[in-house]
Amino acid sequence: MRQQRYLSVLFIIFFSATFIKAQEVEDEREFDYGEKSEKGPKMWGKLKKEWEACNNGEMQSPIDLSHERVRIIQKPDKRHYKLCNATVKNRGHDISLQWHGDAGSVLINGTNYPLQQAHWHSPSEHTVNGRRYDMEMHMVHLNENATNKIVVIGVLYKIGKPDRFLSKLIRNISSMIDKKDEVKNAGMIDPREIKIGSRKYYRYVGSLTVPPCTEGVIWTIKKKVRTVSRAQVKMLREAVHDYAKRNGRPLQPKNKRPIYLMAPDDTA
Repeated sequence: MRQQRYLSVLFIIFFSATFIKAQEVEDEREFDYGEKSEKGPKMWGKLKKEWEACNNGEMQSPIDLSHERVRIIQKPDKRHYKLCNATVKNRGHDISLQWHGDAGSVLINGTNYPLQQAHWHSPSEHTVNGRRYDMEMHMVHLNENATNKIVVIGVLYKIGKPDRFLSKLIRNISSMIDKKDEVKNAGMIDPREIKIGSRKYYRYVGSLTVPPCTEGVIWTIKKKVRTVSRAQVKMLREAVHDYAKRNGRPLQPKNKRPIYLMAPDDTA
């Protein structure tokens, strides 16, 4: 009888410890996307001093890209991407494809910005004339020596045919569901296989869309909207933690920032 009680007590202690540990792991998240959460977008700037720009910044992203007052420019960027080894990582708040080595770069105003990583948000963070799309991919480039150190190329997606590039990564993504910091080798990945779209794009200066919300980011949002399957969006949402199933930051004030439209053929 005493042995049964002893085993019962051990079971309760083990179960309680396991439950507490699970709660601690869940609470390790630094921020989330809940509208009323204590760690949601409205609170990001108050969670850490170095995140103050999230609440106090004047050039925050994302924004709505409307056709009103848009300025036409005709100096296209040049992209030179290469085949490079890459890994897929579950960062908890999103799935990231990270290149290791020289994956090429984008040339903007005479400055080269090497490609670092790509990740996905659903729904889209940027909107166009008030319309929000089903997914948005960000290709992040970094040049520590430049005045504006970060360049992000954004691609918008609507539900339709599967995205071929994302299809190559689905097996890796499906194997890391709800496994924060899980890393899988993706092999040699060619960024040129990412179908970005036409030569037309929006350009403005904003910020990172996650803490610390660093400003001075050069944003390039492609005008052409690509397609992604509903199953692919679902997989990306299932892979991350529950607090990031919908990981799009709310729109931020434009604060009279100029928005440019690159239109090489002089048409919008």
